[in-house]
Amino acid sequence: MMTDSLVAHSSEVEKADFYRKTYLHVALSILAFIGVETLLLKIVPVELIAMMFGQKYTWLLIIGVFWLASILANKWSLAQSRSTQYLGLGFYIVLEAVIFLPLIYIAVNTAGGNVIFQAAMLTVSMFAGLSLVAFMSNKDFSFLRNVIVIGGFIAIGLIVAGAIFGFNLGLWFSVGMVLLASASILYETSKLKNTYTTGQYVGASLQLFASIMLLFWYILRILMSRRS
Repeated sequence: MMTDSLVAHSSEVEKADFYRKTYLHVALSILAFIGVETLLLKIVPVELIAMMFGQKYTWLLIIGVFWLASILANKWSLAQSRSTQYLGLGFYIVLEAVIFLPLIYIAVNTAGGNVIFQAAMLTVSMFAGLSLVAFMSNKDFSFLRNVIVIGGFIAIGLIVAGAIFGFNLGLWFSVGMVLLASASILYETSKLKNTYTTGQYVGASLQLFASIMLLFWYILRILMSRRS
């Protein structure tokens, strides 16, 4: 791992291999998420799912644990040991499946499974389009980092306040989060070329997967709000 060179300084063959492995891992992560989510919906009692989103402080605790565990998963995914990298990625996939459980359950039982498919197709289309922009424009999107960090802290603050004081963040918040997730995809795609080494495709795939799931979450919420 220590001998791996930066992708930006690698040969065209090495770059192509890194991109192929990264996006293959993103695709496999999505498939693994679908499998784990399907399993959880079958084995987790309805009462437990209801408790996750029915109690405001329980949901805040889940969000807090998810955030801390995500930091750990990301650290593992960039470790030198390949097995530790996969442990981090696998751990993060399970975390995403757990945090999505109440939203998917509500979507299936109120709006129907078709809305999930529509949200997934929109997410994939937007991800493909944004990735194309990032690669074809040859623009450095690192300037988006501050926007994403500040926007992320504002979003967390609003989510916490909404949970504590019981107000609905509404459609425009979801639209804003879609824009934030889109900026994150552009930023993470730009990082593929400028930040990672050729051996860090597992960690790179985790970051892209995280941005995709954030985008999917809020697109799904927007579609659900239109059917309610």
